[in-house]
Amino acid sequence: MVHTMVTDLAPGEVLARAKAFFAERVPHASAFVEKEGPTWVVLRGQGGEEIAIQATADGAATQVRASTLLFDQAIGRFFSTLQPFTAEVA
Repeated sequence: MVHTMVTDLAPGEVLARAKAFFAERVPHASAFVEKEGPTWVVLRGQGGEEIAIQATADGAATQVRASTLLFDQAIGRFFSTLQPFTAEVA
């Protein structure tokens, strides 16, 4: 399943938080870095299952996209820790 959200955080901050969250805060379903680049990270977890996360800047916001077959609930929990984007009204 593919999950998306928009946040105020910078892409690098989103990816750093994802790596820490899946390594430390989900002990029954931990996942660790397998590959990474400046705007994405692939985590490998229980039974070899994969979590792919991409975070790209879009003006003042960051678009976050995550996909997985097994870790849907954990991705939802991770997204709930991210500050949602709030556009300033002039």
